[in-house]
Parts: sequence; structure tokens; C-alpha cells
Amino acid sequence: MTKSLFAALIGATLIAAPAFAHDYKVGDLQIDHPWARATPGGATVGGGFMKIKNAGSAADRLVAGSAEVAGRVEIHEMAVIDGIMKMRALDKGLEIAPGKTVELKPGGFHVMLMDLKRPLKQGETVKATLVFEKAGSLQVEFQVEAIGAQGSTEKHMGH
Repeated sequence: MTKSLFAALIGATLIAAPAFAHDYKVGDLQIDHPWARATPGGATVGGGFMKIKNAGSAADRLVAGSAEVAGRVEIHEMAVIDGIMKMRALDKGLEIAPGKTVELKPGGFHVMLMDLKRPLKQGETVKATLVFEKAGSLQVEFQVEAIGAQGSTEKHMGH
């Protein structure tokens, strides 16, 4: 009985481990579950999303990035301006205030993967580097989810 209980616990741990494998830390920042939407063939841009928590006492900024599948990476914001939804690059980066969490999500702040070299396919991971003003560079992997995905709440309830 003890052996089978132990085996079940080990198995459950191994199954649960991938759900936490997409959390990263650099300096005072924690990056939770970077993900991107799959793109149709011929698409030249894609979006990257995540939550960034600043546990420190000073603000930091996401200022740049790079990805193996993109010619360049920019930090963008979608906002309603004069009743019209518009997207703009954040030339000074995205501030992460001390003690706060910033969510990059569809329809809001996001990482724009520009000049895609190939389509992003659901189920794959995409290697990228995020660059923060104070914390420095961090290598992450974006989990590619379905076209039109809004996030992974059902897979990552513990985040």
C-alpha cells in the first residue's frame, strides 16, 4: 500500500511539473506562463503574453526582446483612443511598478513578434529573450496556444 501511494505521489508530481515549468525569475521579477497565439500561414506578426510580478522596492521596465522566430520584437499596447481600438509601440518600454503585477494579454499590453520567419503552431514552444531595464535579460519559452486563445486559465489556475 505504501509503495503504491508513493508511486502515485511521484506520478502526480511529474504530471503537475509541466504546469509550473513556464515560470521564470530574474532579479525581483517573476514572469508567469509566457504564451503566444498560433498564427495562420502567411502571417507576419504574432502576439506574446504573460504576467510579470515585481516583488522589489523599485520599478523596472520591459524594454526589449528577441525571439528565434521573429525578425524583431516590440512591446505594444492596445487602447481605445477616441472610441477606436488602436495599437501602439511603447518606445520607453512597459513599467512594472514595485509590488505590482502587470498582465500582458490580448487586447492590452503584449509582446509583438514582428517579421515572423514561419507560422507559430499550437503545441510548440518558442524560445525568446526578454530584456528588462534593471533586471537584465531573461531567456523564456512561449507556449503556443490556439488561434484566438484568450489565455490558459484552465491549465494554470495556480498562477
